[in-house]
Amino acid sequence: MSIDTPSATVASADGTVIAYERRGSGPSVVLVGGAFMTRGDSAGLAALLAERFTVLTYDRRGRGDSGDSPVYDVRREVEDLDALIQGPAGGSAMVFGMSSGAVLALEATARGSAVSRLALYEPPFVTDDSRPPLPDDYVERLTELVAKEAYGDAVAHFMTAAVGLPEEVVAGMRQAPFWAGMEAVARTLPYDGRIMGDTMSGRPLPVGRWASVTVPVLVGSGDAGAPHMLTGARELAASAGNYTLRVFPGEEHAIAPEVLAPALADFFAESAASAPATGSATAGEGHTA
Repeated sequence: MSIDTPSATVASADGTVIAYERRGSGPSVVLVGGAFMTRGDSAGLAALLAERFTVLTYDRRGRGDSGDSPVYDVRREVEDLDALIQGPAGGSAMVFGMSSGAVLALEATARGSAVSRLALYEPPFVTDDSRPPLPDDYVERLTELVAKEAYGDAVAHFMTAAVGLPEEVVAGMRQAPFWAGMEAVARTLPYDGRIMGDTMSGRPLPVGRWASVTVPVLVGSGDAGAPHMLTGARELAASAGNYTLRVFPGEEHAIAPEVLAPALADFFAESAASAPATGSATAGEGHTA
């Protein structure tokens, strides 16, 4: 029987209320959004996956209908995900993370969250010289802007320093209808910066940082977007034998749900016995039709 929860809440370990929605039936899948994303941004993907799974989408702390705490720590966001897994997901879940949400999901799995299979799309690592690394004071600057409630300037700093857009392009974006929506969640941009840590420094990924992740991991990337995205995905996928790279031809960072959902559904439906034998970018790489 399909279970649809239009809006509900669960309490995280520190008492923060986390808002979520649940739809579909079958094994549980939790979707973790990236910067700016609220649960509504994952609705299209959730609807497609709900044909085969019980899918939970949620507002990360500080966004949408979720609460927040005065002092941020990445551990709190891991506990938020744990609260969803242990509560409405039924004690164990498969997890999909998008962009910086992919790194959060990876970090949670490494810290022992009850994740049975993990899928990631374009964790925004910068491990080569195809674009400038993040400034050393990136998170500090974002934090200062948010403290002054200069949310528009915080969004602009993210767009220029993290995304790499030219300042004149970002200046024009301020007049776009979607800008107000980004300002509404801009106070959480330092959170994503803290989650990313030094993985956008232009240096190789930290050796062994996620060595405790032993479940099957699917690392997805498009081949038509920023080159550093695919480079970072390849590097992560090559780090251990339980990782597999999946390249989506013609896709960029904003991948269409109709393209992504079938790949995720197939991966989540696989048995543990069919997990890939190697996570190298060559042996593990696949392509969508």
